[in-house]
Amino acid sequence: MEPTPTLEADYVITGAGTTALAFADTLLSDSTATMVIADRRAKPGGHWLDAYPFVRLHGAAAVYGVNSQPLGEGVVDSVGLNQGLNELASGAEICAYFDRLMQQRLLPSGRVTYLSRHEIGADGVATSLVSGRRTRLVARRKWVDAARADSQVPATHGPRFRVAEGVRCVTPTQLTQLAEPASSYVIVGGGKTSIDTALWLLEQGTDPDCITWIRPRDAWLLNRADIQPTLAFAHSTLEAITAELELARDAASLQELFAALEARRLLLRIDPAVEPTKYRCATVSEAELAQLRRIRRVVRLGHVQAIERDRIVFAQGELATSPGGVHVHCSAAGLPHAPVEPIFQGERIVPQYVRRCSPSFSAAFIAHIEATLESDEEKNALCRPVRVPEVPLDWLRMHVDSAANQWRWSQRPALQEWLRRSRLDAFMGLFEQAGRQAASEGDMRWAELQQRLRDARAAGIKRMGELLAA
Repeated sequence: MEPTPTLEADYVITGAGTTALAFADTLLSDSTATMVIADRRAKPGGHWLDAYPFVRLHGAAAVYGVNSQPLGEGVVDSVGLNQGLNELASGAEICAYFDRLMQQRLLPSGRVTYLSRHEIGADGVATSLVSGRRTRLVARRKWVDAARADSQVPATHGPRFRVAEGVRCVTPTQLTQLAEPASSYVIVGGGKTSIDTALWLLEQGTDPDCITWIRPRDAWLLNRADIQPTLAFAHSTLEAITAELELARDAASLQELFAALEARRLLLRIDPAVEPTKYRCATVSEAELAQLRRIRRVVRLGHVQAIERDRIVFAQGELATSPGGVHVHCSAAGLPHAPVEPIFQGERIVPQYVRRCSPSFSAAFIAHIEATLESDEEKNALCRPVRVPEVPLDWLRMHVDSAANQWRWSQRPALQEWLRRSRLDAFMGLFEQAGRQAASEGDMRWAELQQRLRDARAAGIKRMGELLAA
């Protein structure tokens, strides 16, 4: 038996998705470290490689990806359901972007080795899924567990319910490959994948009355118009941030706060008559919301337990179905639910959110902290994890935890300068640019808006904490 060869680098990064690549890109810029990136997929890009053909980012491309490379063309969409807002990159564009990053920046640096189609064992041995060749990986400094953040999609995570023989149950990708129309469509799931699938079916001209949407739980959705990280939208974006804090400051209860957020269109829901019990950072435009409301056949009988040839079985009842219909599995978990743990753990780094709903930024920030500070205690003090959201209360919790991190960062001028230059942060540099433009034009609205923000920030965050505690 041949001895297992050893491959050494300062950092071994498991996974090659958004988190891994944003981390590696910043570490390349901010240190002299060498890296091995090992992943079981054939190309860099993580879950985007497995996603359905019509997938798009649900936030602006301007703040996604890695710090060193822009994503997209920097334009405002002129057609479609995102018209008037910053462009949304498609899945194909994102995969091509990450492949270019690997081929044109990471590998040419001479400091990155990439092992595609490799499974990493608990013993640190990488086994090729193509040749079977084994390589022992040695991290001179740290292992980076970026695979922990990998999203679950229907193509890789099958349904958690039984499907009887003869039932047509497909993934969103398989939906696009059907050779003939179906008599009806049943969408199973209530998250971002199901929203995308519903919008795609409607875009293809499907009669909304031919669509049944099984939504065990409704979700609060973010209004994309309020999260636009470019100069043309600086006033409206800062207005939205300020309004969130003002509404929280003045809220007498959680119910009053969420009602006020909805009235201001900061939070949206598909059915105004159904109280959301879920929040996952999903983002929609008002035009998308109007389309989703065209689907009136919505079923809320709990999670699907089985799909038989003539009926769908739930924990709380049954629903008739037809062998001629197509059932679309959109119920994969999406964002991972791993428990929060310290990010810096001696010889191991576990990337997590350090700002609400910001995977790219969080990974890049963690890499910068790793490259510029020494002790894990100091690093962890600046990188308190912001948990992945699940329920509406997490909207508050993410605000409070993100604000606490932001305050800690504000005490360090060097960190402030890094944030100012970061493409993935966007807002600090954007608001400073907007302030300079307003001053040169004599526009007092910006100064008034900033004063409102200063007046609301501390009191708003304090009230959020009180509502959480209650």
